[in-house]
Amino acid sequence: MQTLQLHSLEFWLGNEELVNMYEKRLGDAGYLNFKLARTNNRGDGLLIAVRKDYFRVINHRELLFNDCGDRVAQLLHVELAPPCSPCRNNDTRQEILIVNTHLLFPHDSSLSLVRLNQVYKILQYVESYQKENKLSPTPIMLCGDWNGSKRGHVYKFLRSQGFVSSYDTAHQYTDGDAHKWVSHLNHRGNICGVDFIWLLNPNRYRKLLKTSWSEAVFGMFKYLLRRASLTEEDAFAFLKADSDSDCITYSGFCEALQQLNLTGHCYGLSDEETKDLWVQADIDGNGVLDYKEFQQRIWNPTWSEQKDDVIQDDSPKGREEQTIGFSVENAVLFPPEVEKGMWPENYSLSDHARLTVVFSPIRMPCSQLIS
Repeated sequence: MQTLQLHSLEFWLGNEELVNMYEKRLGDAGYLNFKLARTNNRGDGLLIAVRKDYFRVINHRELLFNDCGDRVAQLLHVELAPPCSPCRNNDTRQEILIVNTHLLFPHDSSLSLVRLNQVYKILQYVESYQKENKLSPTPIMLCGDWNGSKRGHVYKFLRSQGFVSSYDTAHQYTDGDAHKWVSHLNHRGNICGVDFIWLLNPNRYRKLLKTSWSEAVFGMFKYLLRRASLTEEDAFAFLKADSDSDCITYSGFCEALQQLNLTGHCYGLSDEETKDLWVQADIDGNGVLDYKEFQQRIWNPTWSEQKDDVIQDDSPKGREEQTIGFSVENAVLFPPEVEKGMWPENYSLSDHARLTVVFSPIRMPCSQLIS
């Protein structure tokens, strides 16, 4: 089994000497380097380095969020090169989409929506890139510092899209195992697990992206309502405060979003996003939300559940086509203490642990793909 050598990291671009050192050392070792600075001259940014003898780089795109955090993301479209490729014929696709990013730190709860929006923009961009380039179903890897744990809205959003945490997969941890490992000692002195390499294989079940987004925002909405100590009945009354009937109106919905700080500022929900949420909530399309719709979309959502299985297509064409996916062979964090949920006092190399994942390319029938 060949090890695919690729590195993605947060990188300090404000020091020319440091940049030159990395470029020379990585270049001498046979790597192609792709750098991207944060907007507004923040100094830091991102770096992806790939081994030239393992990958053929098809394209590199830069995604600027242009939000209050000046965060950015990189998209690298690569093809496996021999001897890494598990197949040699032209009928089998051997391409990968790799994303590297560093999400905004949640300095306060009002920034949770910004972070969720950053991930939504990444997935929208990946989706549009696939359509624009007419790509066949392709494995997607999302790498970086997500500045949020397995308990957060971003984690749940990515899981609803079929992504799996490669480290948790290797160690057979569940979504509920939030304290099995840590990867960061943050500036507040807290230890947390925030560094992920996400994998989406082409045979994974995926919800519609807009559905996942709406579900994630409504989840945040409910969290804020509950944090305000509102019961289910109290929350419904709060939302329909401007209505004489027993239903929630659009104006009441908008007013509640503003009171909960989800709209009304530069990084809140846009008018279009608010309208999209309303359309998703108004199941019968009659212009108001009754108690049942409030329950089904906000309080006790009954969206389609995440599935770990795949859907089979028994058509002859489906059986003939193949692509590649990846199995997670191993994943380790360094220093080793973090794998037990502890941060070593004498570790000063970085405030982040290094995550290393070994993937093995495997043949995968397209008959399992979701359109």
